[in-house]
Amino acid sequence: MPHFPATGPVTLRTNLAASPTAKAVKAGEVSSPLVNFDFCGPETANQGFKPMVREGKFDAGELAIVTYMQALDFGKPLVLLPAVMVGRYQHQFFVCRKERAPMDPKTLEGKKVAVRSYTQTTGVWVRGILQDEYGVDLSKLKWLCWDDPHLAEYTDPPDLVDRAPPGSKSLNELALAGEADAVIPAADLLANPEMATVIGNPDETGRKWGEKYGCGHVNHFFAVHSALPKERPDVVKEIFRVLKDSKARAGLPKAGEIDQLPFGVENCRKSIELIARYAYEQKIVKKLYKIEDLFDEVTISLT
Repeated sequence: MPHFPATGPVTLRTNLAASPTAKAVKAGEVSSPLVNFDFCGPETANQGFKPMVREGKFDAGELAIVTYMQALDFGKPLVLLPAVMVGRYQHQFFVCRKERAPMDPKTLEGKKVAVRSYTQTTGVWVRGILQDEYGVDLSKLKWLCWDDPHLAEYTDPPDLVDRAPPGSKSLNELALAGEADAVIPAADLLANPEMATVIGNPDETGRKWGEKYGCGHVNHFFAVHSALPKERPDVVKEIFRVLKDSKARAGLPKAGEIDQLPFGVENCRKSIELIARYAYEQKIVKKLYKIEDLFDEVTISLT
């Protein structure tokens, strides 16, 4: 367990990507005399999630909300700050061969869908959308996956997930060959002219979803080692302030738009409650987490 000094500045091994929210922090444009961020994580934040939850490699940094709930399942010493680093409507991240699009998602029942990892937060959101908005019976979808879950202790549900065998085509190759009926891809495949979104007009559909639910789709939050708020609540409060200032410098949210990067528990509540339900229904977490389960007495009070 890391030991943090009782007074003075604290240096934190930090995994944080250069997202719009974090840009000013990473550039040193906003800072605090109490916090020194050692930005030692990979360029792509999600590549640091496994080391963070398996090895305790970072004291602080981005963490996908579903990965965090799984970390709670298995007793990992982490606590969430109500500070969203990455959030976006996920309708655009579900694609198929362009000649098949757009399609009625209900027709995917009984067919093969591919995603890098079953526990990926984007995938949890997409499945929730398919179920709640299009009436898809998720038990009738079979997911083909390549990557291990971030949590080594978790096992994919065998009735829902098949693992791509060694030496098989990659997700992109499978998608381009039309050998999966739909895929949740990496960003590079989204721009491929041979692919199109399963759901028509995803930007407009996402906006209408946001109006219906009154929130966006939260994805990455900021998390810290659970010892930090116990030993140095002043540092945790300063981290939150710095991140909030960095977001403001980015001019976010834009006027008239639903805030996809909410700060503060109440501002995150609707979106968290949805993703917590989806993760539980999809057999990814052991319990239906209440929002109060995700924070401690210090971080739940941050506004």
